Amino acid sequence: MSLKIAVQMDHVSTVTIAGDTSFALALEAQRRGHQLFHYTPDSLSMRDGGVFAWAETMTVRDVAGDHFSLGEPRRLDLSEVDVVLLRQDPPFDMNYITTTHILERIHPATLVVNDPAWVRNSPEKIFVTEFPDLMPETLITKDPREVAAFRREHGDIIVKPLYGNGGAGIFHLHEADRNLAALLEMFGQMFREPYIVQRYLKAVRAGDKRIILIDGEPVGAINRVPAEHDSRSNMHVGGRAEHAELTEREREICARIGPALKERGFLLVGIDVIGGLLTEINVTSPTGVREVKKFGGADIAALFWDAVEARRA
Repeated sequence: MSLKIAVQMDHVSTVTIAGDTSFALALEAQRRGHQLFHYTPDSLSMRDGGVFAWAETMTVRDVAGDHFSLGEPRRLDLSEVDVVLLRQDPPFDMNYITTTHILERIHPATLVVNDPAWVRNSPEKIFVTEFPDLMPETLITKDPREVAAFRREHGDIIVKPLYGNGGAGIFHLHEADRNLAALLEMFGQMFREPYIVQRYLKAVRAGDKRIILIDGEPVGAINRVPAEHDSRSNMHVGGRAEHAELTEREREICARIGPALKERGFLLVGIDVIGGLLTEINVTSPTGVREVKKFGGADIAALFWDAVEARRA
């Protein structure tokens, strides 16, 4: 089976290939003989019910500094390709949401991965709240009184933007920290949306485990250990990746959420687990595929394309 695949992503020139999942997926698709097209979200258009993008043919190479070549841009009718990979990074803002509305017009005749309607309706820090018994105590609000009461109850807390990503804007506030009011004032000026507040999990010092699921089934994991003087474990802000196996508790979490992932058509998902508690379900542009393989785990890019090809067949 040879597929035409359009990848909606931040420009390929900006990716760091050593840890980029979009690049890993493109590399495996190319190895299988599929044809790749590259376009960025700002080149996506809808006219008279049709969906188009100014796209370039793309070839990729696993060579840092020389990892891609692009053809001449042309107006591509996305109804004529087999698969669209929805892979641009958040923020999950109105621009992102608008792209899901547009791509919904061609799905599933053109298979959009992940399903754009369910991506739109499953924000990563809200979708997870469907499983409150698997999570740490969590508050979603803009009301400073609610945040103050939550901290009085739980002591150390984490405050972060509801639609942020990559560790940006995450603050760990101790029980006696006097910066809470100032932080909430700043958040109020920066964000129109509520914030998310969670009980701080001391277990994060031992790592924040990223577990990757394909079509609702766990296929690999890495542990991300925060730097000594940082509470964030995200790798691009200094977190250290290490080999990880799934615990029985983590398999229980995957078994619980797996049916909901399948129901929503989520072929590629990354969840975050700290100390046996689920903190996020990442469906927009989950990462970690290359790190899992680096530490001797499964070739998740191959498993992903097996699943996509089965869907298309």
